[in-house]
Amino acid sequence: MKRRTFTRTAVLGTAGLITTGLPALAQQDKFGTKEEIAAAEKEGGLTYYTANFAETEQEVIKEFNKTFPKIKVSMVRAPGGQLITRIKTEAAAGKLGADVVNHSDRGLMLELQDLFADYTPPNAADYRPDALVSPKLWPGVTLGWAIAYNTQLVKNAPKTWKDLTNPEYKNKQIGQVVGPSGGTTWTRVMFERQVLGEDYWAKQAALGITLYPSGAPASDSLVRGEVSIAPLLYNIIYTKIVEGAPAEAIFAPEGVPIIPYADGITKTSKSPNASKLFMNWRLSKEGQSFQIAKLGNITSMKEPPSFPKGWDPKVVKVWVPNFEQFEKLREPWLNDWNKTYGYRQ
Repeated sequence: MKRRTFTRTAVLGTAGLITTGLPALAQQDKFGTKEEIAAAEKEGGLTYYTANFAETEQEVIKEFNKTFPKIKVSMVRAPGGQLITRIKTEAAAGKLGADVVNHSDRGLMLELQDLFADYTPPNAADYRPDALVSPKLWPGVTLGWAIAYNTQLVKNAPKTWKDLTNPEYKNKQIGQVVGPSGGTTWTRVMFERQVLGEDYWAKQAALGITLYPSGAPASDSLVRGEVSIAPLLYNIIYTKIVEGAPAEAIFAPEGVPIIPYADGITKTSKSPNASKLFMNWRLSKEGQSFQIAKLGNITSMKEPPSFPKGWDPKVVKVWVPNFEQFEKLREPWLNDWNKTYGYRQ
């Protein structure tokens, strides 16, 4: 996986601000009682399994430690499928090492829900019910799709998803991550067919699309000018924009397909108090605001504490896939997508 880098300051485009400047002790009470915090600090740390970018999660951990410096978070990072296999193997042997698990595939995590403890964050009512697949699993991370373009090459930038079927963008100007690359891309594919119409794929494929196995090479190709336009997860292109790449991204009015993660505390956690505090912080307005401003994430909160640059809440709305349909339609619709775009796995 391509290494991600971060600058010290993020693009200022948020409607809300991250709480900084207050003493750490003054902020701690928002995330747990004094007794819970004392118990968490006595445990001293937790082990965190994640399928997300390691550099991204290191940024989150560093921010968490600004408020809770006594709690060490030991991260174990693995690709999605490998992480699920590891969890299953360790659990079967009675040696599950994770205190907290963070994963992008809600379906895979739902299959493992019996491994997770009952948990409800203090601000549970702030979250969209359609982002949850289990009362034990919560979207500490939420990613979202945007339309990115190279500012040096595109004079008439797309403003909507349907613009990506415009004949003026033919001859491989558009790059696209292949539908079967994972749950995040399947979310985009499902959105295209349900919201943009059953003929959307055919119209777009007719333009001649450059296909990529994942978002990292697609975003690199966009920055290099090998393609002019590409639908991308906003967090992938965001860091390049912050670092000065010739790129911009827009959130289209037809909707922003989002991918709520499923994070939980394991029943076998050796540090249940520290784990709860980490989850409480991550799901709080402060934790979500940090991820929006610094990492280019979206949020599954009903009322976002802040917005990415270019997001007009009066116009742009999130789109969450129906989970039952998400699981049921995946295989047949991806087969249709492969045929339409001439892609062979």
